Amino acid sequence: MLLVEVFLMLLHMVAALFGGMLLLRAYMQWLRVGYHNPIAQFVVALTDWAARPLRALVPRSPRWDWASLLAAFLIALAYSSIVDALGGGHGVLGWPWLAPLSIALLVRWALYIVLTLVFVYALISVVNPEAPLAPTLDLLTRPLLAPFRRVMPAVAGFDLSPLAVIVVVQVLLYVLDRAGA
Repeated sequence: MLLVEVFLMLLHMVAALFGGMLLLRAYMQWLRVGYHNPIAQFVVALTDWAARPLRALVPRSPRWDWASLLAAFLIALAYSSIVDALGGGHGVLGWPWLAPLSIALLVRWALYIVLTLVFVYALISVVNPEAPLAPTLDLLTRPLLAPFRRVMPAVAGFDLSPLAVIVVVQVLLYVLDRAGA
């Protein structure tokens, strides 16, 4: 069964990468991030194969990228179905539970996106605040950090809100793990 476990691990990595990038694409459209920067170009190049065909099926919205959200859900559903079929599910009770499990998977991917964005933003802001990616990362993390910045003052000139966001996301991921999602 080692081969099945390796296959499931690789499948998880690919599904999380593409599903997460589709969620990031939808988030970037929600924030109205311009597609002239390298992060947006990378995300669009990586996900266009999945989002573009669905644009014909779902209505367009200036704020929401429903095609990318639907593609992310379909990837999560396909991943959950394959894992369930191969017996690698975590107590899943069959087909009726695949949609809720896929939504929980999307939440997990979104939390990992938040964790990655905030960590990279904090790292770049300390190491090289003038980096070319810094303005885009600032734009992507500003809505996530703003509630914490309102409550937490800077300590000796250091913004501790990224640390608080990372702790909250880790707690949420732990709760998801304990809930079996």
